[in-house]
Amino acid sequence: MPFPPTNADRSLEHRAATVQRVREGTGFLTAAALRRLDEELAWYRDLPAEDRSYVGLVAQSGITAFVTWFADPSAAPSGVGEMFAAAPRELTQSISLQHTLQLVRLMVDVVESHADQIAGPAAEREVREAVLRYSREVAFSAAEVYARAAEMRGAWDARLEALVVDALVRGDGDDSLRSRVSALGWSGRGQSLVVVGTTTDELDELHTADLRRAARRAAGDALVGIHGDRVVLVLGGEGDLVAAATNLLARFGPGPVVIGGLVPSVAEAARSAAAALAGLAAAPAWPQAPRPVLADDLLPERVLTGDDAARSTLVEQAYRPLEAATGNVLETLSAYLGTGRSLEAAARQLYVHPNTVRYRLRKVSEITGWDPLDARESFVLQVALALGQLG
Repeated sequence: MPFPPTNADRSLEHRAATVQRVREGTGFLTAAALRRLDEELAWYRDLPAEDRSYVGLVAQSGITAFVTWFADPSAAPSGVGEMFAAAPRELTQSISLQHTLQLVRLMVDVVESHADQIAGPAAEREVREAVLRYSREVAFSAAEVYARAAEMRGAWDARLEALVVDALVRGDGDDSLRSRVSALGWSGRGQSLVVVGTTTDELDELHTADLRRAARRAAGDALVGIHGDRVVLVLGGEGDLVAAATNLLARFGPGPVVIGGLVPSVAEAARSAAAALAGLAAAPAWPQAPRPVLADDLLPERVLTGDDAARSTLVEQAYRPLEAATGNVLETLSAYLGTGRSLEAAARQLYVHPNTVRYRLRKVSEITGWDPLDARESFVLQVALALGQLG
């Protein structure tokens, strides 16, 4: 005579029947979830068709994973990694962590609202408690997946940033640079310039990230390159970039800090980088230079180091305009510099009144932007004059 079924047997039978009903309801739950996705989540409707199909696969995978786990709750719940297995890794760039959590909440709500239909009234509470436990594990997994993705993107961004700055330092700036810096979040608004200085110790990732944040607060766009004991900053924006660079002075170590010239865009920043690096090499020849110093204020010293760009700049901006000017300004400047910067001696040599010399020197200042009566600027003009005469 067979033994009558015990309470344990009845519980197992009830559990098996509930699991079977939940399995049979998988298609119904998936259809309900996809319908709710389209009705309630605007970001889902705005996705490209391909990404929407992948999100649908993720939702279906999540419900299937819950049903599989519900059949054996002793196993660890599947996380977001398994949910996203059918979708490309790039989907985490189209769907934010917030969107993923909304997706999880929607799936939980779908299962909860249909618990009595898929499991029956007697097992409704069991299914709802199970889906709540499952959703908690999925939420933690989602945070882990996106944290890993952010870490990988951060490492990739750091490598890409280093490559971009290296290219600018080497003078390899071209149109492809625009797409690379755009991938790093460069807005492209306004002009650009490069700042070069030294650091006492090589900056680690933490201090480099801190410098990058400070530079972006000061200028809007910023890239940071660490080359041994040299720090290369690429700044961009619509504000006063020279003032922004000056505000970052404390971030550099002791020694010269040189600001390259302004250029229209980051694609042309290689010119600014070349001037700044040449200025840094030449700065020791002018111990009284301000800090920071503009690369264009170091033109004579850069000429001494063999910088052809500085040589051309001095000839084109100083010697050629004076050579083309009327009123004997070039002759007067040469006499003034050749007589030890004496107005009277230059006047005697030229057979004119000292006031005439003074007037012509004012014209030199108006034409070139450098004042012969200033000690430093007269040195700049003297070098320009020598280069023009040699040329």
